[in-house]
Amino acid sequence: MNGPVLGPRALGRALLARQHLLARTGPAPAALVRHLVGLQAQAAPQPPYLGLLARIDGFASERLSTLIERRAVVRTALQRGTIHLVTAEDCLTLRPLLQPMLDEALRTTYGKRLTGVDLDALAAEARELVETEPRTFQRLGALLAASRPGHDPSALAQAARCRLPLVQVPPRGLWGRGGPAAHTTAEAWLGRPLDPSPSPDDLVLRYLAAFGPATVADVRKWCGLSRLGAVVARLAPRLLVFRDERGRQLYDLPEAPRPDPDTPAPVRLVAPFDNLLLSHADRTRVLPEEHRARVMTRNGIVHGTLLVDGLVAGTWRLTGEREVAVAPFGPLGRADRRAAEAEAERVLAFAGAGAGGVVRFEAPG
Repeated sequence: MNGPVLGPRALGRALLARQHLLARTGPAPAALVRHLVGLQAQAAPQPPYLGLLARIDGFASERLSTLIERRAVVRTALQRGTIHLVTAEDCLTLRPLLQPMLDEALRTTYGKRLTGVDLDALAAEARELVETEPRTFQRLGALLAASRPGHDPSALAQAARCRLPLVQVPPRGLWGRGGPAAHTTAEAWLGRPLDPSPSPDDLVLRYLAAFGPATVADVRKWCGLSRLGAVVARLAPRLLVFRDERGRQLYDLPEAPRPDPDTPAPVRLVAPFDNLLLSHADRTRVLPEEHRARVMTRNGIVHGTLLVDGLVAGTWRLTGEREVAVAPFGPLGRADRRAAEAEAERVLAFAGAGAGGVVRFEAPG
């Protein structure tokens, strides 16, 4: 079980290859959303669109907006309890797999505020309410509190969120339109039931395809589930085993790409809240530890990041539709600065800035 050692650079190149950040891809957005096992989408609407833009040649916003309107992809609470944009099929499969994590999150975060509440009855009432008409959490909480005096409406709404597979309906998540986060159930929206027998083995294998090589702790960090060691042990005969420089065991699919560590990595602008940075217990394969606090704030914001030679080397933001501001952590070489400017111009063209778009570099530091 003690395989070859993979250093951070080798792990980083493998991750970037699987994330289509070494070379952009040409598949339809739905295929990439499925490959990535969803894109984090808690901040509407930009992150999923910018995440696909970084990875797909010729991507246009209407390609994703159309998928949302046609119910081919949905926005729902999944990995780590956060809103993800996933295919309809993955919504129906992943939600029952991740239910134990959501149950635990509800217990630890809202348990004391829900003392005495019959959660089964609450879930049944909430289902009827949101399937009759999509509701915001504010409205849903108020309706649930009407028959539960003395209980916090926001806690009641969050209980419904954790107990039911709620999806956000359009126009929420549409580029250039937006709207309140109104919810109905996945079953009502998609016209199909949840998967009655989802496979945790498939969950782990799909994670490795998009994020490996990885430790068991990495898989747990990505999805929020515990007790995955037994699943990985069951899969181990089908996997390759490596070690990192600290001796931790890494598992991987035999056929997955593992490029040479010296493979060139182009400059990229990675979306805010991108799972590239959120899906490993040890993020140093792409995010140097000294930069973590500058990228991930104490109040839960994850900034868009500038990748140079496969590592986070700054942050960036799209201001309205007219300006991209790039904030490198240190001086950029001439070629890297030109490449970053080209990536920023690509974002502005996507956002429809036209000739008035501006790329602004902030002072390094």
